Amino acid sequence: MEPTVIAVDLAKSVFQVAVSTSPGKVEKEHRFNGQRLVEFFAKQQPATVVMEACGSAHYWARRFTQFGHEVRLLPPQYVRPYVPRDKTDRADAKAILEAHRNKDIHNVPVKTPIQQVLATHHRMRSAWMRRRISALNALRGILREHGVFIPLGAARVIPAVREILAMEDEQVPSALYAMLSDICCEIEELQERILNTEEELERLSKDDHRVKICRSVPGVGPLTSTAIVAFVGDVQRFASGRHFASYLGLTPRVRASGTRSHQGRISKRGDRYLRCLLVHGARTILQHAEKRQKTDRLHAWAVRSKDRLSYGKAVVALANKLARILWSVLHHDRPYTAFTP
Repeated sequence: MEPTVIAVDLAKSVFQVAVSTSPGKVEKEHRFNGQRLVEFFAKQQPATVVMEACGSAHYWARRFTQFGHEVRLLPPQYVRPYVPRDKTDRADAKAILEAHRNKDIHNVPVKTPIQQVLATHHRMRSAWMRRRISALNALRGILREHGVFIPLGAARVIPAVREILAMEDEQVPSALYAMLSDICCEIEELQERILNTEEELERLSKDDHRVKICRSVPGVGPLTSTAIVAFVGDVQRFASGRHFASYLGLTPRVRASGTRSHQGRISKRGDRYLRCLLVHGARTILQHAEKRQKTDRLHAWAVRSKDRLSYGKAVVALANKLARILWSVLHHDRPYTAFTP
């Protein structure tokens, strides 16, 4: 007998449910609110529950697991091609069932509450960073229109504006003083939020063994290590370090036809935030390597890459290597050890 598969199309208040006991056929369909959805799954015999990995999916996955069901989360971008015509809740639920039959589509791991807490801190920090940069650029632009040019460097903007306001510079109209002061206060408040978030990430992860292992890798600090734990979780689902680097979008795109094969730029698939953190870490390693502050094998490899490739390509190649090292240390559950050439 085929196992029962239940597809759930998640929403804010109305949930479409499709029940299938044989491949390609929907036996029952339901439309529930949140409370009735919980009651429905509490009465069901253990089954395979399939959902898209979208908003609230991890919460519902944990709830359904408590009732003895096996939950499978699918990437939404791989489910959409199975919707043949108009997009409706019923069509989405049937598409989830069809995508479930494709074993080449890998599951999205269900996040634990602590993973979601770490991820939320990272997302909010990124949002506040964008707002801070936008406000800094606004200050520069406003003052530039009145002939005041502030040197490069975010740390120079607020002191320069405060000095202008204190001296009552005639170049800047006094009608702008209140607004400029408000923007400065907003930037300082955002900066305080960012620092508090980083401290909270440190506090939440200080006893996490995986974070400690990640931080043993050069170029990986508190942000990158906690982000790896929050967004990736268990690396055992990746067969190798190359698979992990490919998941992060750090491997070349391949275009092949017949006997011809061409490798282009990196795919940039996967989590953009993680890829950005690894690239920043690679830049740090390369800077230390160029200054000859480190002489281990990794830094020597970075110098050779910089001599052989352009700076940008060397940084991305080093980020790829960092991803593979992170997979290795987490896979083998042991800290990174530097080797001298």
